[in-house]
Amino acid sequence: MNITCENCRSKFKIPDEKVPKGQKFSLTCPQCNTKVVVDARSDTPSSSDNKLESSDKSKPEKDKTIIDEVDADIYDASDKPFDFVEEGVKTALLCEPDAALQTKIKTGLHNMDYHITTPQLPKDALKQMRFHVFDMVVLNERFGTQNPDMNPVHKYLDRLNMSIRRNIFVTLITDRYRTMDNMAAFNKSVNLIVNLKNIDEIEKILRRGIADYEAFYRVYKRALIKTGRV
Repeated sequence: MNITCENCRSKFKIPDEKVPKGQKFSLTCPQCNTKVVVDARSDTPSSSDNKLESSDKSKPEKDKTIIDEVDADIYDASDKPFDFVEEGVKTALLCEPDAALQTKIKTGLHNMDYHITTPQLPKDALKQMRFHVFDMVVLNERFGTQNPDMNPVHKYLDRLNMSIRRNIFVTLITDRYRTMDNMAAFNKSVNLIVNLKNIDEIEKILRRGIADYEAFYRVYKRALIKTGRV
């Protein structure tokens, strides 16, 4: 059975033999931990399922993106980035293809007490984000692509449900924009811009960016908590 989470739009499959026949049942979305209610009282797929399947079938193979491929993949526990993470431990997804730059960024993140995973390909990064909401994503805009405006990881983050996205601090590594350019960050839908020429100061820049972000959103988050929206 194909399941789609209405909150974050993640898709996953469960074996038919594990579906309670003729019953309603619930499960937890592996991406956002939202409760998903499934009605198995009818053998006929819902119209929304038909719509999803027909749209996938009608899309030419050449037009399918990496995001489409990952969305269509069956749940595989081996794609989870961490076997176990203690409560309160911060996690970071580092998407940087250059080994030297990756080492410098990892050092900064380690000093900030992040538990880090470093996918080799965009598809690996997307699979990991299906099962874990990272506190930090550091993304080189040319990770897995020659065209920085078509970066699949960036596109995936851009379409996340806002209730999930606001909890992820996204840092874009680039050679096109100035470090801490707030207007560029706003236009690219990220929290922080870091120019490659400033990579040696990545820890200091990240700490400053996170401090500014937390100060800016402190009142907003308090209001969300007070109204029960988070």
